[in-house]
Amino acid sequence: ERPMGARGLYVGRRAAALLAALLMALLAALLALAALYGRCRREEPPSPRPRPRSSTTAPRLTAPPGPAPAAASDRRLPRNLLPLHYDLELWPQVRPGQAGPFAFSGQVNITVHCLQDTDSAVLHSSGLRSRGAAVVRGPLSGAGAFVEVAGLRLDAASEVAVLELRGRLRAGRRYVLQLGFQGRLEEDFDGLFLTRYTDQGLSSMLIASQLEPTYARTVYPCFDEPAMKATFNIRIVHDPSYVALSNMPAIDISEMKDENGSLWTITKFNTSLKMSTYLTAFVVCDFDYVTRTERGNEIRIWARKEAVKSGYVDYALNVTGPIFSFLEDLLNVSYPLPKTDLVALPDFGAGAMENWGLMTFHESSLMYRPSDKFTSRKAVIAIIVSHELGHQWFGNLVTMNWWNDLWLNEGLASYFEYLGAIIVEPKLSLDKIFYDHVVQPVLREDNERGVRSLSETEEQIKESFSLISLFDSITYSKGASITWMLSGFLTEKLFIRALTSYLKEFSFSNANQDDLWTHIQMVIDAQNEVQLPASVKQIMDSWTCQNGFPVLTLNLTTGTISQEQFLNKKNENSTDSYNNTWIIPISWMRNGSSQPLMWLDKSSKVFPEMQVSESEYDWVLLNVNLNGYYRVNYDQLNLKRLARLLENDPKVRSHFSSQVFLFSNRFGYIQIETALELTKYLAREDELFIWNMVLLNLVPENLESTLKNYEVYPLLKKYLLKRMLPIYHYYAGFIHENVDALEDDYFAQVYLEKLFATACWLGLQDCLNLSSELYAKWMDNPEYKIPFLIRRTVCCYGVAVGSDKEWNFAWEMYNRTDSTKEDKDILLSAMSCAKESWLLYRYLQYGLSDTLFSANYTSVIILYAVTKDIGNRIAWEFVTENWPLLSERYGKQPALG
Repeated sequence: ERPMGARGLYVGRRAAALLAALLMALLAALLALAALYGRCRREEPPSPRPRPRSSTTAPRLTAPPGPAPAAASDRRLPRNLLPLHYDLELWPQVRPGQAGPFAFSGQVNITVHCLQDTDSAVLHSSGLRSRGAAVVRGPLSGAGAFVEVAGLRLDAASEVAVLELRGRLRAGRRYVLQLGFQGRLEEDFDGLFLTRYTDQGLSSMLIASQLEPTYARTVYPCFDEPAMKATFNIRIVHDPSYVALSNMPAIDISEMKDENGSLWTITKFNTSLKMSTYLTAFVVCDFDYVTRTERGNEIRIWARKEAVKSGYVDYALNVTGPIFSFLEDLLNVSYPLPKTDLVALPDFGAGAMENWGLMTFHESSLMYRPSDKFTSRKAVIAIIVSHELGHQWFGNLVTMNWWNDLWLNEGLASYFEYLGAIIVEPKLSLDKIFYDHVVQPVLREDNERGVRSLSETEEQIKESFSLISLFDSITYSKGASITWMLSGFLTEKLFIRALTSYLKEFSFSNANQDDLWTHIQMVIDAQNEVQLPASVKQIMDSWTCQNGFPVLTLNLTTGTISQEQFLNKKNENSTDSYNNTWIIPISWMRNGSSQPLMWLDKSSKVFPEMQVSESEYDWVLLNVNLNGYYRVNYDQLNLKRLARLLENDPKVRSHFSSQVFLFSNRFGYIQIETALELTKYLAREDELFIWNMVLLNLVPENLESTLKNYEVYPLLKKYLLKRMLPIYHYYAGFIHENVDALEDDYFAQVYLEKLFATACWLGLQDCLNLSSELYAKWMDNPEYKIPFLIRRTVCCYGVAVGSDKEWNFAWEMYNRTDSTKEDKDILLSAMSCAKESWLLYRYLQYGLSDTLFSANYTSVIILYAVTKDIGNRIAWEFVTENWPLLSERYGKQPALG
């Protein structure tokens, strides 16, 4: 699954107090984790499981791993029944044009194997009502045998259905649980849901599903845990004007009449492979599709009819097959399904979902307009599609035992998404895009959150986290980052060999991270090229079972490298309570020559090879390939020598710039003046990727939040602005003369906005003039398109340096019926850039107060003063009521006192 961007949130005073209490509870829980982390590191990996051999005898059935003996263990099902097969019929009772409310009904017959005698059958069910009498058939060895059901109890709090039996289910026997059910079909994005959209000018509806992590139980009674895999026969009853899709190909379409004589269509699908319940999927829609076949795999992209006709999904179709083939060849494991459907949903809560054979996407993640000349949109689609295709192996074929090891699904898919995307978009730089999109953002966040490690115990998940909260950047990006590092020190050849072994061992089954470590260890033990300082488990548990990451400090005089947990030294509450130590692979170079990989396996260690002479040309650089999940802090001697190199050696820049500037000011490792002195070379830096890293770490994403440290702005203006002029004027030339020439420059499309926004914010007159000029052209001709690469900046500063005429135009365009959500977001932000207090006051008059929380700092200060001076009761109450949130966002400076 790929999450959508975060939405804005209003937090009232009472909720803020509750959040504070929750944070205190989380802090207390973290202190208790230290012992668990230590235990995680000391455990030795289990022996590899023997591969099954071909046999005419039935395989021995074993229960999935049982629930840990924790206080909240009732959230897991007992292990006395093992599901083998589902016969599932779903009937969403929806007709085109129907007003609602909507409902669905169905019948599920679950074949189970009894592992332990029991007088009850417990399975998951949430929000469903029983329809008809529940029946238990069996044991199946006896013809016509039944076990009498005394009653069916639905426990809403535990989300389970309990069949109380008058007899006992006997170990070693098979039974069939037969349950009818019904539920409400809501217009949300969980479980089975309905959504409305417009296609070819007509209002339409569709039905789709989103069952990860635990929403399958809201659609049909089931054993809703990832390790309780089974096969499925699925039938969907639907209106004849719709098409029904599920995980497998349709094998029969028939008709039936309901009790009122109305006609319905029944679509029956082939038997699925063994899979987890969260991967079952259902779509009922009136869509068109495009198709092609890749190595016998029929690939179809479904979307609104007008989108298909316009060619918006052709790019997705063209890249899906080659990425499939690349992953098959790389992993040496074939895709096991005969078809793959990708569905572009007009509205969808998740960015995308990897359902086996029926992947669903928000349509914005799958559509590319042929008229769009810029390739960054293609890259985004390729990355998202590649992520979901990676899940066909990591998540679908082999699934984590339980959600505490979710990173085995999402972290590995997030790693392979970039490998797959590069295959179809070879102009992308894998190292740069991965570091920029994955490693650097999560390094900033992992320091700030410090809440949990990548792999937690089941007990800790149940006690401290919701399952939904696990779908975060730690799981996705930290998981991908440590995978990137792992592949780097193993070599890609050995890493892929180990993954192939892992996938073949656990196909159609489940695994935990120790299983992965075991298969990597097997590959390491079978060769002599790569030598490790400890077992794979010991090395990798130090990264997955501890929160945060290390910072290395290098002393060139002694050759000593020490490690400590990276913390924000400017935060008074940041203390290292855990004394965490990592086993760290260190790639390094000396005087421009790459050196053999080193390992730091203790808190401090002397490396004689890293002692330097008195020559100013003798220097050392660590983490040269940027795939280590750590930061490096250099002593003053090395900083001075590296700074001199920056003037002349482009190779050093990309490695050094990404490391040193992150320490500046924000975290207290390097003084801002020192960092800014290192920017001297930037006047000759023409690579936008490096400039973005510098700006990202020196200038926060929300420019005005820099004023929390109000001494920083004049320093940035003094040091940075003049060094930005060459690269600014270089790209401004394209904006003036031929912006289409940047259509293949991915980094310009992604980073140019930040460059121009910073230039305008620092008061570069040419940038302000350019914004006014382009905004005026738009006002003169509303059909004119401001270059989208800098559209947000132009709109903001067009309003900022203008008058009420510019503000009114933004308000007019905001209210146009053809304005997209993106248009409205940009215009809302632009209207908050106004400098006139009476224009800002219009937010309150027009009901736009929510935009204050995305407004610029100056706007909030002016509004504060204005509302106080004019004594407007409504305005004043708004500011005072939201003051805790405003002061938290903008800082408690004297001006706000």
